[in-house]
Amino acid sequence: MKDFNVYSHLERVRTEKPLVHHITNWVTIYDCANIVKVFGASPVMAHAKEEVADMTSLASALVLNIGTLTTDIIEAMKCAGVAANKKGIPVVLDACGAGATPFRDEKCFELLDQIKIDIVKGNTSEIARLAGEAVQTKGVDAVEVEKNLIHIAQELAFSRNCVVVITGKEDIIADNKNVLYKVNNGHEMMARIVGTGCMAASVIGTFAAVESNLALAAAVGLCCYEIAAERAAEETCAPGAFKERLFDCVYSLDKDVVEKRERIS
Repeated sequence: MKDFNVYSHLERVRTEKPLVHHITNWVTIYDCANIVKVFGASPVMAHAKEEVADMTSLASALVLNIGTLTTDIIEAMKCAGVAANKKGIPVVLDACGAGATPFRDEKCFELLDQIKIDIVKGNTSEIARLAGEAVQTKGVDAVEVEKNLIHIAQELAFSRNCVVVITGKEDIIADNKNVLYKVNNGHEMMARIVGTGCMAASVIGTFAAVESNLALAAAVGLCCYEIAAERAAEETCAPGAFKERLFDCVYSLDKDVVEKRERIS
């Protein structure tokens, strides 16, 4: 039996309207801002090194996404991360494209070594690479990983003292206390458009802003997001229309829909 209610966490987001600071991917920044907004929270996308610490001091969560990284952006992330650690708010790292190039791997590990990352999110090959596996991500698309994904997630969670989220057909969420969640919501249409992975990190940050159990926050956030994706896919078979409907379906999520559809184990 589950000892939590998925919809109650969505209600908390809508009631508390947390500010979620992003230093994120230029390709998907508009989508990330919108998904946070339709969930009922408040997004801000400040990247300048001169202000990121001040902006983070106002926020309830920080989301870092290395999709379009530069050296300057990484330095800004470090400044924001230090401010987040000082304030005690959760830091989410979307390891977008980890395993694709040595430079990207190097900067991921710099962030993990120099600031406290509370939640690391990625696809199968991104997380496997951060866990030390010899895999190469196809740009930002996942490649098959032969080893047990649950073990990889748990090992990284213990070694980095964090929550690890592997997104895919079945989402895996592991922490360093042997807690494991699996989320089996979602739809294959999510893989047909750019940005659903980046939006997932923003959703995780949004729910982590109101729930201190970060593994649970990631699980319930992804569940709500992916239920909305299921509903959007039922209403259209075209990627562009699906993306538009996704925002509307997040906005209109209600208790009945969430309780009937949620599939978390």
